[in-house]
Parts: sequence; C-alpha cells; structure tokens
Amino acid sequence: MHAIATTADTATELAGWLRLQHLPGVGPVAARALLARFGLPPQIFATPFEALREVVPASVARAIVQPSKPVANSQLALTLQWLERPGNAVLTLADAAYPPLLLEIADPPLLLYVRGRAELLSRPGVAIIGSRNASAQGMQNAAAFAQALSAAGLTIISGLALGIDTHAHEGGLRGAGATLAVIGTGADLVYPRRNLDLAQRIAEQGCIVSEYALGLPAMPGNFPRRNRLISGLARGVLVIEAAAQSGSLITARLAGEQGRDVYALPGSIHATLAKGCHALIKQGAKLVESADDVLQELQWLGSAPGVPAAVEDETPLLAALGHDPVDADTLAARSGLAMGALMGELLALELAGRVERLPGGLFQRCK
Repeated sequence: MHAIATTADTATELAGWLRLQHLPGVGPVAARALLARFGLPPQIFATPFEALREVVPASVARAIVQPSKPVANSQLALTLQWLERPGNAVLTLADAAYPPLLLEIADPPLLLYVRGRAELLSRPGVAIIGSRNASAQGMQNAAAFAQALSAAGLTIISGLALGIDTHAHEGGLRGAGATLAVIGTGADLVYPRRNLDLAQRIAEQGCIVSEYALGLPAMPGNFPRRNRLISGLARGVLVIEAAAQSGSLITARLAGEQGRDVYALPGSIHATLAKGCHALIKQGAKLVESADDVLQELQWLGSAPGVPAAVEDETPLLAALGHDPVDADTLAARSGLAMGALMGELLALELAGRVERLPGGLFQRCK
C-alpha cells in the first residue's frame, strides 16, 4: 500500500496536502479541479495567481499564493506523530491505494485518515444503516444480516453510531468480511464514547476511516456529510429501520445519486421505525427479507447463512401477539387472559428477550 509515512520526503508531501486541505474556500471539488489542472500540491502552490484565477475564485487564488497558515503547520506535527503508531495511515487522492469507488463520487476527500486494515476500503462491501433509537428486533436484524453478509465475504460498512450501526459492526466482526467504520470526528477520537471498546476492536480487526483532520470533535454538520462516504464506499446500502424523517434516508438518497443499490427491510405498518423503509420501497428501493436477497441483487457468488428464523417453541401468547405492535387491552381480548396474568406472562417474555415493550404502551415480539 502506498500511504504517507514519516520520512523527510513524505513529511514534505504531507505538508502540501494538509495545506491544501486547510485552505479557506477550498473544498473537495475545488481541490480536485486544482489537482487536475496543475498537478500535486507543490505544483499548485508554485502556480502564479493569474493562472490559479482561471480555475478558482480570486479569494481562493490569493490564499494559495500566501505563506502556509499556522493551522496547517500544527496539523502536520500532530499527523506525523499519529502516523508513528502501528496501524495508522493517511491516503491522499493521488495514492494508488485510495478506494476506487470513492473516486466515482462528486466530491471525494483529499485525505483519508485510516486506522486498521486499509485494504478493506477497496474491497466489496455493503453499508448497513438505520435508527440510533432502534428496536430490539431491529438491532437483532442488523447484527444477523451483517454477520451473514460478512460470512459471505462482504465488508460491512456503517457509521459507529448507537443502535443499528453498532450492531451492524458487531455482526460484521463475526464474519470473514469484517467491518469498516466511517466516522464524523478526527480518526484519533471516538464518538460516541459508549462505543470506545467497539472502536478499538474495529481498529484491530477491521478499519476506521475519517476525512476529518485529527483532533476535530463531533460537530452536528460532520455526520450528514460523512454519510456520502458510507454510501460511496459500498456497492449497496441496506436500511434496517428508519423513521419518516431519519438521517438514514439522507444516506439512502446519496446512495441513489451515486448509482448504488438501495435495499430496505420492511416492517409493520403500525411501527414508526418502519415508515422510512416503506417510503424507500415506494421510491424504488429493493425490498429484502434475507441476506441472500442482498447477495442475489449484488450478483455475489455463493450464499450467506440465513437470518435466524422464528424459534419453534411458540407460546399461545406469542401466537396471539402476532408480528405487529399491539396494546395490552387488545392482547387480553385476543388471548382471553386476565390483565394481571397477561402482564405477568408479558414480563416473563420480555425478560427472556422474546417481547419488546414499545412507547405508547405497545408490545412487539422480537423472535
């Protein structure tokens, strides 16, 4: 892998890329235009103002011909120190190891900060995304689909958030394809802190990647922006659970714009967290019920271990519950149980992980 390391020559190379990254008014699109016209950063910074003005606005051209700013210099020292740690790397847009699928999107990052197995960035993968406030069933589905797809050799891509993301990463780590976390902070930070242990395991067994400068904390605008990388790195995006206004729908929209397949897992018509998935299906997303459905859509050879089916030891109460959320009064009428006995059985099933209590006094089976 060709990645920037800590020699004198590569430190100079890195300094140029960092300077370009931190130029005010220069985003990925403008930077790519400059690189295409003038070559690598040293050539860009040696270009006269008038020539630069043909590609970028005058304000940006003036910034380019000015001496390097302190922020770029401080980032250089921090990044060189970070690169000394095993498993850390920086890929530039000019590196042969830069993930080819990202080169297809409109605004690929200039720099990718990588912890762990950088080769996963270029391997076939599927993004699994969904609600942070997922149901127990949704989290089980995320882990099961991820494990099955990873066992089939696909890398599981997600965003390290709580809920669906967390369980997708956990499932991905249990298969040969491993998992890739695209984060919205500097690669030297972990957000949320509750996923610190998970992030460490991903860095050891999979890969963590960020486009953001080291030390950059979690900021609201970072996460919607990083979503284009989650979809951009994937061959397809699977939405497990999403409310009608979920941020996961942004990623799904970006995936469609990038020419990626979008898959959605259907749910109950009464479940709030199924509304987003149903909307995606109406808009053309592919309805999937198993990991094999995803593999067939991708024309991926082989098959995946199936998502666990319903357990055989079905109780009369579970049969009465069905597969849609239901309130206690309706369930009492269906089952014929007195309310006290009903609540006792529901509690036992909840403790066994068979039933989940939902907001609004509703109950839903998990398995």
